[in-house]
Amino acid sequence: MQPTEDLVFRVSGVAESPARFRAQTRHFTVLVDEPEELGGTNKAPNPVEYVLIGFGGCLNVMAHLIAQELGFTIRRLEIELKGTLNPDRLFGRANDQRAGYKRIEVQLKVDTDADEATLQEWLARINDRCPVNDNLQHSTPVTLSVVLHHSTPSVHTAN
Repeated sequence: MQPTEDLVFRVSGVAESPARFRAQTRHFTVLVDEPEELGGTNKAPNPVEYVLIGFGGCLNVMAHLIAQELGFTIRRLEIELKGTLNPDRLFGRANDQRAGYKRIEVQLKVDTDADEATLQEWLARINDRCPVNDNLQHSTPVTLSVVLHHSTPSVHTAN
């Protein structure tokens, strides 16, 4: 089997306030905001909620793809995700906890004709092949850089 080329996904955006970010990916505009108690306006999910949303979406795709490979039908699938994090590092109060989720719990509730052994194989394959799960379970190299953005100065003419 011939290896395929890597896929590259891109997101760009602009800060609308200290808590709100408007992102663009493909032809979609996505808003990120914080709840009011964290300084936002509560107009959209916050970044860590989007991590869970993305994870849930990826699990959905993989669950259906792998069910088809294993030859069973999913009549209904509900995915519940719960992430627990301590905000102390986020707010600069302490460094003894990690900034991200301490744990994420996922429950797949499936209505299907598959037997228990098939469902265990299904779950193992989802766990192994879900890209977002892989990113959450393993270290991914991340490079942060900064570019100084100069605003265009206004031109004043003397009369």
